[in-house]
Amino acid sequence: MFSRFKLTLGNDFGSYYDVGLRLYNQTSTMIKQSLETFLIKEDRLDGSRLQQHWFPQVDADIFLSHSHADKDLAISLAGWLKQKFDLNLFVDSCVWGYADDLLKQIDDKYCVIPGSETYCYQKRNGSTSHVHMMLIAALTKLIDQTECVCFLNTPNSISSENAVTKTKSPWLYSEIAISEVIRYKAPIEHRDKSVAKLAKILESEGYRAGLNIEYDVNLQEMKEIGKETLFNWHRRFMTAKKKHPLDCLYEIYKR
Repeated sequence: MFSRFKLTLGNDFGSYYDVGLRLYNQTSTMIKQSLETFLIKEDRLDGSRLQQHWFPQVDADIFLSHSHADKDLAISLAGWLKQKFDLNLFVDSCVWGYADDLLKQIDDKYCVIPGSETYCYQKRNGSTSHVHMMLIAALTKLIDQTECVCFLNTPNSISSENAVTKTKSPWLYSEIAISEVIRYKAPIEHRDKSVAKLAKILESEGYRAGLNIEYDVNLQEMKEIGKETLFNWHRRFMTAKKKHPLDCLYEIYKR
């Protein structure tokens, strides 16, 4: 990762939704096919192999963390970035449904109490921890490999209380926390495929979902992008000669 941004946008990208949806569906299909190769056929699941290959062949320039309620805006933004700059935006909601599918298959096979349709509480806790930890490890690798990390800053994802920003989403919290500590790499390391991109997998704590838990999130060091900045970025790119589109964005903040 080279840079982090928080996006404060309006709903001015709806005309790019269809383009973004095609890209979103392509990535979703690829992830689904990948997870299907790990369906339980024996009495064990290779957790290390699963987290290493969760996002096969994902070539993302920008990683977008967002609330599920902003999914349509995220998809529209992906379409805009693709059409204007030919940049690939990874929308993190691609993965959540398939993680739940994998977890349900594990639970249906291993966590049901014999003679009932109820899951064993202890076994269910264990399976959830394993799948979520594998997903966090895979997301850490993807964030490390992506040049930019963006957070879609809306009331759906962040609330403010006494000047402290909070989120109720453990996934948003974990992705922002990862982006704070992940190693910084020069853009050439992301763009030159001959440069090694092996990431050191960070250990992370398990996250409990479903409860009304709030997490303090640090957005202070993220550069802020509004819709006017996006349009300014595009104008710069259109007049630049042979510049990478992300370099045009970075130039705005050098001042």
